[in-house]
Amino acid sequence: MTSFSSRLPISTSLKVLLALAERGSTVAAADVVNLSQSAVSKQLTKLEERVGTALFLRDPTGLRLSPAGEIYVRQARLAVKAMEDAALEVARLAGDDHVLRLHTLPIFGDRWLLPRFARFAERHPHVDVQFTSFRTPGQAEPDAAFRYGAPPFSGEHALYVNGQDVRLVGAPSYLAKLDMLGAERWLAASTMLEHPGTPNRWADLRQHATGLDLPERPNHIVEFGFYTLVIRAAIAGQGLALIPRRLIAEELAAGLLREAGGIGFRSPNAYWFTWPSERPARPALRLFHDWLAEEVARDRSPTSPPAPSRPTGAPPQA
Repeated sequence: MTSFSSRLPISTSLKVLLALAERGSTVAAADVVNLSQSAVSKQLTKLEERVGTALFLRDPTGLRLSPAGEIYVRQARLAVKAMEDAALEVARLAGDDHVLRLHTLPIFGDRWLLPRFARFAERHPHVDVQFTSFRTPGQAEPDAAFRYGAPPFSGEHALYVNGQDVRLVGAPSYLAKLDMLGAERWLAASTMLEHPGTPNRWADLRQHATGLDLPERPNHIVEFGFYTLVIRAAIAGQGLALIPRRLIAEELAAGLLREAGGIGFRSPNAYWFTWPSERPARPALRLFHDWLAEEVARDRSPTSPPAPSRPTGAPPQA
């Protein structure tokens, strides 16, 4: 008889499981966990054999969590977070001023922070940055965090990063289909791709966009459990999505996504870098803050991607 302990996943498998749940494909997950696509597929196969059931459902749009997968992902986040917390606590015991503990949101880290983080690492190789992604009650507090929301944040200083410029976008092929319907009908006939946990939905477009006579609902709304899947579905031509422009700068530049009718809005919610106001900033935190401010300024420079077709106003001051 197979023992229960033999069915428990190992840490690498848990990280692969979380990456697959977040990214929706073995190719995308491979980038997150620094493994090859074949290695990710093998890890998934071994994990499903170990637990004795399928954790994902396969369909043409990618991988979707099965009911068993939902359970394992929920617990995997707790397990991985517990190990991250242990590492943070050990670093805190050492009292090392060169260790910086940062919490970041997975989609923001993947699409904005990590692609440019090499510049910080090259400038400050002595700073050991430890990233965490999942927050649970009772976990060790990071030195600073990237968060999505609207200020003020109680007990924290905040530096605006980006995200207020939200654009309605779709794949060129999908926009071509809508264009055939004519100017009067294309918005009402569209399919909206949404993540119910974010404020970038049709209802928010109706609330914040000016000069648009929008119906109460579009033709159809498809919801996804992860915001990364909203972006992937939009690129695949499955509908329109409201996405902060900075998260999809590369896709817009490459023509994989296009703005739909120049429509968007200035959201009260955005990505912010926050740190406790009651604690003195450690040297590593000051170095990171200064570098981050430079990166934000770089985004706003004349060499940055073109401004949106409908300017949404200057971001708030940090």
